[in-house]
Amino acid sequence: MVWDALQGVLAAVPDASDGDKTASVIDIGGGTGGFAVRVAELGHRVTVIDPSPDALAALGRRADESDVADLVTGQQGDLASLFDLVPEGSADVVLCHGVLEIVDDPAAALRTIAAALRPGGTLSLLVGQRHAVVVARAMAGHFGQARALLDDPAAGGVTRRFTADEITSVLGDAGFEVSTVHAVRVFADLVPSSLVDLEPGAADALVELEQAVADRPEYLPLATQLHLIAVRP
Repeated sequence: MVWDALQGVLAAVPDASDGDKTASVIDIGGGTGGFAVRVAELGHRVTVIDPSPDALAALGRRADESDVADLVTGQQGDLASLFDLVPEGSADVVLCHGVLEIVDDPAAALRTIAAALRPGGTLSLLVGQRHAVVVARAMAGHFGQARALLDDPAAGGVTRRFTADEITSVLGDAGFEVSTVHAVRVFADLVPSSLVDLEPGAADALVELEQAVADRPEYLPLATQLHLIAVRP
C-alpha cells in the first residue's frame, strides 16, 4: 500500500523547466534503502539520511547491485543535522517512515521536514497507530498491558504511536495539508502466518483485502500503521 501510494506521488511531480521529470527525494531514516533504491530505479535522485554507518554501507551495496549508485547518496545524520547535509527547500518529496515515533519532538521534526521541501512538495509519512498496540497485546494474551495502554500510550516502554486525528492535527500545525490517510496492515499482523502459508492463494487474497480497506476510515483504528500523504502549500 505504501509503495503504490508513493509511486503515485512521484508520478505527479511537476516537470522542471527543461522538461526533466526527475524528482529530488530525501529519505529520512531510510537505512539500507528498502524504499530509496526502488525510488531510484524509477529514475529519481535520492538522498538517504540515517545515523547508522552500517545501514548506509548496506545501502551502498544495494544501490550498486541495482545499478542506481549514481542516483543514491547516503549521508550519516538525522533530523537535527538535516540542513548540514541538504539545502532547505530542495526536495520534491520527503519520505519519513517509522521515524516520528522515536524523535523527541514530533511537531518540531515535521517543521524541519516542511522546511526541507520546496513549496508544493510532498511528504510520505508512515507512523505507528496507537489503538493497534492495545489489540495486539490483547491478542497475545497480555491483558494487563492492553488495559494499561488504553490510558497511557507509553506504558510498558512502547514507542510513540498516533491516532489518525492526532497525526493529522500535528501535520496541520506544522503547515502541511493532508491529502490522504491510508490504513496499513489492518489484518496482516493478526492473521496467523500458518493460515497464509498453507492455504493456496491466501497471501494474494490477504493483500487484496488490505487494499480494499486501506482507504476506509472505519478501519484506521485497527491498522498497525498509518500512511499519510501531505503537501507543503
